[in-house]
Amino acid sequence: MNHPEGISIRKFYPIIRKLHLYLGLFISPYILIFALSTIMLNHNWRLGEETAGKDNTKRFAKQIKAPVGAGSLAQAKDILEQLNLTGEIGYINHLPREGRLIFPVMKPGLEIDVKVDIRNHIATIEPRQTNFWKRLIYLHKSPGPHNADIRGNWLYTRLWWVLADSIVYLLLFLTTGGVYLWTVVQAEWKPGLIFLGLGMVSFFFITLVLSR
Repeated sequence: MNHPEGISIRKFYPIIRKLHLYLGLFISPYILIFALSTIMLNHNWRLGEETAGKDNTKRFAKQIKAPVGAGSLAQAKDILEQLNLTGEIGYINHLPREGRLIFPVMKPGLEIDVKVDIRNHIATIEPRQTNFWKRLIYLHKSPGPHNADIRGNWLYTRLWWVLADSIVYLLLFLTTGGVYLWTVVQAEWKPGLIFLGLGMVSFFFITLVLSR
């Protein structure tokens, strides 16, 4: 005779299984991006960087109107709008004595150095194309922990921010869902315990070693 609780638990099995399958397929491209970029960061690989940016760097200057808000994010955004440029502003370096404003603008595939002569209303722009691998690393680290006051100042960076958080929440769901599916299928209990134990042992071992 089946236990009522067992019946109520098992009725969620088909739903969890389908969610586990389709959500796993949905997040697979993002996992691939994070996996490849993690390997590159872990091994400090710089594929193609020896040629990237050498032949495709072009510097040019453009006259702009006097921007408002000395050394502020609003001033940098005003300048970008006048230059018809978009991207995430990395930081803002305001040099009031020299009358200069310097800030980088980044997005996948492109890095731009913007140097502004505020007194003469001239902006110098130096764009650099980046290769595919560096684009992956940019996405992996974006928006990053630095410059908390201004990070996420580009709309698409904020959208990526939300997506990255959502992928983490979905991974947590898939993990708990996987544990649930394992508990329901009795034939998988023994091998499941073995792999769960190996995962816990390896985690606690490396944590213990790193904490010394």
